This record gives sequence, C-alpha cells and structure tokens, in this order.
Amino acid sequence: MDILTQEHFAARLNDTFVAPDEGNAAFTLIEVRPLAAPTLQGMLRSPFSLLFRNCSPILLTQKIYRMQHDAIGEVGIFLVPVARDNQGFLYQAVFN
Repeated sequence: MDILTQEHFAARLNDTFVAPDEGNAAFTLIEVRPLAAPTLQGMLRSPFSLLFRNCSPILLTQKIYRMQHDAIGEVGIFLVPVARDNQGFLYQAVFN
C-alpha cells in the first residue's frame, strides 16, 4: 500500500481494526481528524489523527500495533493511550 492518508480512514469510521498479536484485540475507529499544521514543500500527506476505542478493561501500552482491516489490509500503527471513558480506553495515532 502507498502512503496512508486521511481519506483511507475517513470511510472506515466505526469499523473494527484487529490486532492479532494482542489476542485479536478489537479497536474501533471512532474519529478521523485533520491536524492544523503548515503544509511544507515535499510533504507526502496532510497531517491527521485517528482515535480508536478498545473495550478491554486492561490498558495497553503505547507501541506500534500490527492492525488488520478488510479494506485497508495490514498496517503498523503507533497507538498511544490518551483517555478512558465508560466504554473502554481511547488510543490516538498521529500521522504527519
């Protein structure tokens, strides 16, 4: 796959991404948001962030997770835990 862009994920809101190395942990994509950043010459994509929810009661550490999605395929995404709500933990990925 080429460079991932915001458009790759925008149509995947509320879809589940699976992390097979984490016991098939399910991460639901709940937000795709552009980032306010200057566009620099030579940039391959505009910066954006993703927010995923994992319903496990166990907090997962920040690291690159191998994620699988039917339409996108397999991709490594660096996830950072950023919050917790009544449904689980929230993890953010930033692409710049």
